[in-house]
Amino acid sequence: MTIQLLSKALNDYAEQFTTPESQVLTKLNRETNIKVELPVMLSGHLQGAILRFISYMIRPKRVLEIGTYTGYSAICLAQGLADEGHLHTIDINEELEDMAFRYFCEAGVDSKITQHIGKAAEIIPTLNETFDLVFIDADKQNYHLYYDLIFDKVPVGGFILADNVLYDGEVILPHDEQGKNARAIHAFNEKLRNDTRVEQVLLPVRDGIMIVRKING
Repeated sequence: MTIQLLSKALNDYAEQFTTPESQVLTKLNRETNIKVELPVMLSGHLQGAILRFISYMIRPKRVLEIGTYTGYSAICLAQGLADEGHLHTIDINEELEDMAFRYFCEAGVDSKITQHIGKAAEIIPTLNETFDLVFIDADKQNYHLYYDLIFDKVPVGGFILADNVLYDGEVILPHDEQGKNARAIHAFNEKLRNDTRVEQVLLPVRDGIMIVRKING
């Protein structure tokens, strides 16, 4: 997935007036599209720029990313880290580990990133860290689980981002017309709306990015 919910013309216009990708990200984008299965999973230029800006605005000391893929979003998030900041990124696909690391090195952020390979639900509890920023972009049916697992690791005032919260636009379809992933995402969105410990805004960018701020424990 992802279909382009914004028209191609408007998306191209938005990218035209967004600072261009770095050479490293352009190269990573191209290699992912040529060599890797489901390249649409890549964050890409516009979303990557948004993630980078959010990270720069927050200047997090610790970031957790759930879903590395080929490393594009991790690079964007790592670029906004505070001095001595660090990012942990988790992915279940060990075949992409070396590719992601190679680009972390090219981008000069390898010393700021720790890669974890395995099931996020098993790895998250082992991380004895407090995270100023968490980015969830993994298997959609477990978003609710990842949210619960990381919630106490995020301080009041910290941020949680979730990708694909519009899920190809399926979330607005009648329940019986939604696929299982869309149903899971809609249930996750409902969970956030009903969680009085947070406030949130859903940005209709690409496939939807939810920005969540923790306001109490």
